[in-house]
Amino acid sequence: MQFELTHALHRLEQQNSGATAVIFRDRQRTWADLAERVARLAGALHRLGLKAGERVGMLGLNSDYYIEYMLGVWWAGGALNPVNTRWSQAEVAFSLDDCGTGILLVDERFASWGDALREQSKALHTVIYVGDGEAPKGLLHYEALLRDAVPAEDARRSGDDLAGVFYTGGTTGFPKGVMLSHLNLLSNALGYLLELPYSDDDVVLGVAPIFHQAGMCIIVRALLRGCPMVVVDEFEPVAVMRAIEEHRATFTLLVPTMVQRLVDHPEAGRYDLGSLSRVLYGASPISEGVLERAFKVLPKVRFYQGYGMTETGGPYTILPAWCHGSEGQKAGMLRSAGRAMWGIEVRVVGENGDPVPSGTVGEIVTRGPGVMQGYWGREDETRTALRDGWMHSGDVAYIDDRGFLFIVDRLKDMIVSGGENVYSSEVENALCQHPAVQSCAVIGIPSEKWGEAVHAVVVLQPAQEVTEAELRVFCKTLIAGYKCPVSTEFRDSLPVSGAGKIMKHVLREPYWADSSRSIA
Repeated sequence: MQFELTHALHRLEQQNSGATAVIFRDRQRTWADLAERVARLAGALHRLGLKAGERVGMLGLNSDYYIEYMLGVWWAGGALNPVNTRWSQAEVAFSLDDCGTGILLVDERFASWGDALREQSKALHTVIYVGDGEAPKGLLHYEALLRDAVPAEDARRSGDDLAGVFYTGGTTGFPKGVMLSHLNLLSNALGYLLELPYSDDDVVLGVAPIFHQAGMCIIVRALLRGCPMVVVDEFEPVAVMRAIEEHRATFTLLVPTMVQRLVDHPEAGRYDLGSLSRVLYGASPISEGVLERAFKVLPKVRFYQGYGMTETGGPYTILPAWCHGSEGQKAGMLRSAGRAMWGIEVRVVGENGDPVPSGTVGEIVTRGPGVMQGYWGREDETRTALRDGWMHSGDVAYIDDRGFLFIVDRLKDMIVSGGENVYSSEVENALCQHPAVQSCAVIGIPSEKWGEAVHAVVVLQPAQEVTEAELRVFCKTLIAGYKCPVSTEFRDSLPVSGAGKIMKHVLREPYWADSSRSIA
């Protein structure tokens, strides 16, 4: 079998050509429409000089164009460089040069960046405007290119051919380009669909940013199953609720912060959200408080957690819906990241790389057909991450006797205070049980006495108040005293990446900037 990402489009054009494929705002396209536009985009890219395996970038919000970009680049034989929309111009230019991206698509939000990016990037030579109205001066117009293009034959790239360079979210510093093949992306999608199948009548709502691997994964799965895809440009609670109501969406992917904003929105009761039956979340565990509120607003929804990395082509464990119910919560299953998906091996190993006994903390390693080819242009870091055929995650965890994985912390987030290991996630779990706490992050800050001290950054629920001392006393009822925050600061929000992950290196930076030792 040839593992090619464009195969699904050929199949759907043949078998279901008149059915709805993509809905974005007031536009709807059938599978036949999508196939025609994809072939024309591939022809246009060939006219612009794209060669097999070369990278094409996209800097834009979610849209139907983004799906055309994905499939059109693969159809043309190229590879994706989906650019993080939260980056500065300098960071975008770096990623373009890092993996040699010569062609870039930009939408209305980023059209004004075209000239500046061409000046800052040595690799970039062509910028294409994707949107309504006239293209800014110096930019090619996407629709004009498609209109004038001759539809291309599918290059039929497959297997180990490069599908894209996906830059990591950067929660621990500047990102690296992860090389993923057609086999990587398809094998992860097929394994996922065995664990959490889509039905023929599912309507998949794309809310998470498609530039991120998690957001792209649900699009690939929808393509494989032929489900109509409703795309929302970016997360905004009312826009999401309107899309669910209008298009009767049944499935979506959200990060816990999105779930919290959705179910806590004052207008949540005004919309008919009854079609939504399943929500997959990731990036971080969900708190019991948010889940309880979600059950009230979304009583028919079954929740699942996916845990994985960009480097594994998507999630490699799934926490099933039953773990989110009352019995699962009583058994502490919400703390788990789930069990290994089909086709994936997951182990917890010690410092010597050997598996540790059940219940023993160590580093998570995984292997399978979804694991990356390596980091673009970074051979040393690739060798460090991929050892003896196993991808080393940098996450600390244990596996219980039923195969459930429990994340303890990131290796880089572990705090060493007075010679004791303090896992920030354990402290965060304790803090989030306080009714006044909406969200939090725990970091290590310099301490002359202890080396590092436990510091909490807390966002409170609206109209709630609590003091630093009260939170410390509360935590002492749940965890050992040496693990409790020595200091606490209160903020209106936490810095998050495009994937919805809290960027702890941003929180740590001001504390370690003048220190001779930095753990950021």
